[in-house]
Amino acid sequence: MNQEQFELVKNGKGFIAALDQSGGSTPKALAQYGVSEDSYSNEDEMYDLIHEMRTRVMTAPAFNSEAILGAILFEHTMDRKVEGKYTPDYLWEEKGVVPFLKVDKGLAEEEDGVQLMKPNPGLDDLLKRANERNIFGTKMRSVVNAANPDGIKRVVEQQFEVAEQIMAAGLVPIIEPEVNIRIDDKEEAEEILKKEILEQLNELSDDKNVMLKLSIPTVDNFYKELIEHPRVVRVVALSGGYTRDEANLKLTANEGLIASFSRGLSEGLNASQSDEDFNRMIEESVKTIYLASVT
Repeated sequence: MNQEQFELVKNGKGFIAALDQSGGSTPKALAQYGVSEDSYSNEDEMYDLIHEMRTRVMTAPAFNSEAILGAILFEHTMDRKVEGKYTPDYLWEEKGVVPFLKVDKGLAEEEDGVQLMKPNPGLDDLLKRANERNIFGTKMRSVVNAANPDGIKRVVEQQFEVAEQIMAAGLVPIIEPEVNIRIDDKEEAEEILKKEILEQLNELSDDKNVMLKLSIPTVDNFYKELIEHPRVVRVVALSGGYTRDEANLKLTANEGLIASFSRGLSEGLNASQSDEDFNRMIEESVKTIYLASVT
């Protein structure tokens, strides 16, 4: 583990940029960016276009360590280059931004009000490649759609089980059990989720550290115990379908919680924008998310 990166992620001021749209979410991300599905005819062309978009974001002047602590990448992005360097090396060496990698293979069908992660038999090989590419940590997502105690318990147990595998490879896992912001029993689901996460955290030995990526809670500062837990490096928040302004407003009410936005970061960007307009939009987005994260 890179100790300089660890200290930056744990104590630095800023937020984590999420640039990890995968095969299923890439068409939506491109459409939001103004690139329709008839602009590409196969998956390779689609990934070329999304890498062009991500490269434009990462090379923007405002995308730097003054406001951004880390960036979560998709596997294809990790293996591609930005300005002649592999993306993780470009982020760290040129921008001072810590690279993370999305490692899950998507969501299983809903059962007991939750969606677990799909089986991931190739994870060990991916973690080996992540180390070769100088990745610092990983991210993996599950979804909670109801305040079902049994379902939420299974989500958290699966997340921490996989996190052990990731920590054994020398990487810091971001555990992401997202609570759907549209459900009627969101607050109750968050109460169950916090209880289950605390139980798992309390079982970790002193040499193990994780990060958490959670939906912004219904009750302000509800995750204070998680933020202050000695085994937690950082707690970050997903935008979860909120607009950037909505997510920023909710984030400011939660002390110690910082952003890890995807749609919130890319909101307003368009392929047809001039570099000047694009960079101005990125600068405004980064500025507002940063302020919400440090308030």
